[in-house]
Amino acid sequence: MTYHPKSDFMRVMIERGYLADCTDYQGLDEALSKGVVTAYIGYDATAKSLHVGHLLNIMMLRWLQKTGHQPITLMGGGTTKVGDPSFRADERPLLTPAQIDDNIEGMKQVFAKYLDYDRAEAPALMLNNAEWLDGLNYLEFLRDIGRHFSVNRMLSFESVKSRLDREQSLSFLEFNYMILQAYDFLELNRRYGCLLQMGGSDQWGNIINGIDLTRRVLDHEIFGLTTPLLTTSDGKKMGKSQGGAIWLNGDMLSPYEFWQFWRNTTDADTGKFLKLYTELPVEECDRLGALQGAEINEAKIILANEVTTLLHGAEAAAAAAQTAREVFEKGGVGDDLPTVTLTADEGADGISIVQLFVRSGLAKSGKDAKRLFGENGAKVNDQAHTDGGWMVTAADLATPLKLSAGKKRHALIQLK
Repeated sequence: MTYHPKSDFMRVMIERGYLADCTDYQGLDEALSKGVVTAYIGYDATAKSLHVGHLLNIMMLRWLQKTGHQPITLMGGGTTKVGDPSFRADERPLLTPAQIDDNIEGMKQVFAKYLDYDRAEAPALMLNNAEWLDGLNYLEFLRDIGRHFSVNRMLSFESVKSRLDREQSLSFLEFNYMILQAYDFLELNRRYGCLLQMGGSDQWGNIINGIDLTRRVLDHEIFGLTTPLLTTSDGKKMGKSQGGAIWLNGDMLSPYEFWQFWRNTTDADTGKFLKLYTELPVEECDRLGALQGAEINEAKIILANEVTTLLHGAEAAAAAAQTAREVFEKGGVGDDLPTVTLTADEGADGISIVQLFVRSGLAKSGKDAKRLFGENGAKVNDQAHTDGGWMVTAADLATPLKLSAGKKRHALIQLK
C-alpha cells in the first residue's frame, strides 16, 4: 500500500498488518491527526467468553487508545436477540435476556485487561445497544429508519447473497439485523460523536449501511475500517483448535492451554502473529519471524509469553512457560496442566480410558480417542497406549495419570 499516514493509529494499522479496507483512508487519517477520534467495535453476546477470533479487533481497540483516541466496546444486548446472519449457513439459536446478560458479564472480564475504562483522558466506554434498541417503536422505526434502506442493495451484500445462492432460508428476523447494526452507528454518532466503526472484513456491508444511514439522517461524515479475515498458514480459521474454541476467560480455558495454543503456532505464521498480537517493535517481530530451524521455537515461546502476559498477566505466562519446560524437557507433569479430578465413586466403579481422553479435552469424542489409540498418538505416563478398553480404577490413580495426545497436548487425571 503506497499511502503514507500522518496519524500514529493509521501507521500502526498499516505497519502491523491490521488493515484490510477503509472507506476513506485520507479522510480518516486527517480526523485522527486533528484530535481525539471515538471508534467502536460491536460484540454480540452469544457466549460467556470471547475467544481468540476476537483478539485481533480487541488489539485494534487497544492500539487506538494507546495512540490517544477513545475506544467503545459495544455489547450487543439488543442485537443478540436477533442474531447476525453474516456468512452463517443457518439461523443462530435465540437466547433469553437472562442468558444474554450473563454472557455480557463474562465477556466484560476480558476487555478490562486490554483497555483502560478509568483514565481521565479518552477513557474506554462500555455500552450496550439494548439501551436504544429495546425501546424502539416499530412503526416509527420503519418510517424514520426503514425508508432509507434499499432491499435490492441489501440482497446484493455477499453475506446475504451466499445464503440465498445456497437456497438456505434467511428469516425476516435476521434480515433486520443489518438495519439494527446500521442504527447502532447512527446512535453512537449522535450520542457520543463516534466517527469510526471497525470490524472483520465480513462486516464490511454492515459498516457501509451504518455510514450511509448516518449521512442521510444526520448529514455527518463517518468512517469504516476492516481487518483481514485471518486464517493460519495451513488454511484453518484463526482461533479454532482440535479441542474447540480458544476462550479468553481463564475459567473456560487455563492460562497454560492458552499459552500452549500460541506456542504451537506454525513457523510461517510466527512473524505475522507477533505483529498482530503483541506490542513488540515491528523490526523485532520481523527478526524473530525470519528465524529458521530450532531457533524459530524461541520466537514462538516469546509470542506465547507476550500474548499470555497481556491477557492473564506476567506471572501466569511465566508459570505456563515453566510447566511447558517441565513437560517437554524433563518429562515431568508440571503444576499447570489441564486436570480432571475424579470422585471416589467414579474411582470405585472404574471409568474407561476413552472417556478420560474425551473429558480432558484431548479427544473430541470416543471415536476420536479410539483413532488416537489406533494411530499410536495416545500416551499414558509417557508410554504409548493402544488399549481402548482399559477401565481406570482408584488403584490406578494412587498417583495422577498423565495423558498425552501427540507430542504437545497433555492432561492430568487425579482422584479427589
